[in-house]
Amino acid sequence: MLDNMPRGTICIEDLEIGMMRHVTKEVTDRDIELFAEVSTDRNPVHLDEAYAQDTIFGGRIAHGMLTAGLISAVIGEQLPGHGTIYMGQNLKFIGPVRPGDVVRAEVTVMDIDYSKRRVTLKTEALVDGKPVLKGDATVLAPSKKFD
Repeated sequence: MLDNMPRGTICIEDLEIGMMRHVTKEVTDRDIELFAEVSTDRNPVHLDEAYAQDTIFGGRIAHGMLTAGLISAVIGEQLPGHGTIYMGQNLKFIGPVRPGDVVRAEVTVMDIDYSKRRVTLKTEALVDGKPVLKGDATVLAPSKKFD
């Protein structure tokens, strides 16, 4: 299950405070396994149900950075989109994401410095309407002047 808004580029000249884009994705066992393989993070809380049952989570959870990766997907594909350069990201993990959870990753424009092409973005991920991740990002947005 993947629900995307249109992909592409919104150049800095066309950005406005309050613009928001999102992606919605069901996190699957395969996603968790692939993330573990690519990242080499094989913490058993992500991969071993018996182990994870004895943790504060009471079962397996997805990697926090897998959830954060959905924020990156919104930034790189939708807002501002293709050509965007990440400059920084602050994250606070609020709750677990479990296999089968549907995550909605949202990015909202909070501030724009047109002269430096820098954009500050509110970043949030939700499961069942409840935040599981909050943060902010600073990006260098593409410009029509550099096409």
